[in-house]
Amino acid sequence: MRNLFLFILLCANTALGGERPVATFSIVASDPNTGELGVAVASRFFTVGNVVPWAKAGVGAVATQSFANTSFGWRGLELLENGATPEEVKNILLRDDANPTRRQFGMVAPEGKSVTYTGENCLAWAGGRAGQNYAVQGNILAGEAVVAAMEKTFLETEGTLASRLYAALMAGEKNGGDSRGKQSAALLVVKEGAGYGGYTDRAIDIRVDDHSEPFKELGRILRIAEMNYAWNQAWTLFTQKKPKQALPHQERAAKLAPDNAEVYYDLAVIRLAAGNSETALSALRKAIALNPKLKKQAEVDGDLAELKSSKEFIHLLK
Repeated sequence: MRNLFLFILLCANTALGGERPVATFSIVASDPNTGELGVAVASRFFTVGNVVPWAKAGVGAVATQSFANTSFGWRGLELLENGATPEEVKNILLRDDANPTRRQFGMVAPEGKSVTYTGENCLAWAGGRAGQNYAVQGNILAGEAVVAAMEKTFLETEGTLASRLYAALMAGEKNGGDSRGKQSAALLVVKEGAGYGGYTDRAIDIRVDDHSEPFKELGRILRIAEMNYAWNQAWTLFTQKKPKQALPHQERAAKLAPDNAEVYYDLAVIRLAAGNSETALSALRKAIALNPKLKKQAEVDGDLAELKSSKEFIHLLK
């Protein structure tokens, strides 16, 4: 009967030219210690990552959902960037909106101020919780236990911001999640200069658009994304001629991807640049064991020039 009611409601809404409800649960969060901002979201809705999450390094993070007004994402970030607090942004967005009672969103600023809003006409169960550095919200949920578990898990979990966001998302799902089921999920983390080559703020930007097990799939991709984030940070610092600062990031990447030959090859390059030729050879040995084709690259790579007179290096490339 509930599904029939929702179907009728959606048909009536479409006939009137209204929006489809983006029934979902999400968390926005800030880590002032690292400068990271992020959003994690899941829903029984195709490609939820294309609608809900918005973030900009040094500015804030926004999740806009329910009968989502996607302009709340970019407009919210613009208002934050111009100096408004999350509470002030909330009031401005709702004041200018045609259907404020149907909207739901959460927002967090870099220093940790946050706000969550749920309109009175969002579909039940709907609500949210907010505190320093986070805001959690959801609609058409199994119950309040979903957002309560997400809040508790986020606050009690240690690790990277991305891992804490994912843990919160999993806690929401384990406590009932979207009452209609599951289909898509997304996770976004931004930090100044964290994208490839340091040119963008996209530290982690992953989505599962349509999957029978979106949480498991998101977790699988996240493990790769965490490694790639560390690798990007390392290589950006290396190209800026900061090998000692780059090294801890590349060591982390290698720890997260012990079977990735290219990660170990770059670890050799960065270890050598940081002044440790012995451990550089060790990393290169593993890289070539994983992918012998890297021998040809090593032969001509100027970044490994200091090793070329080494007997071990010569033997390694035979």
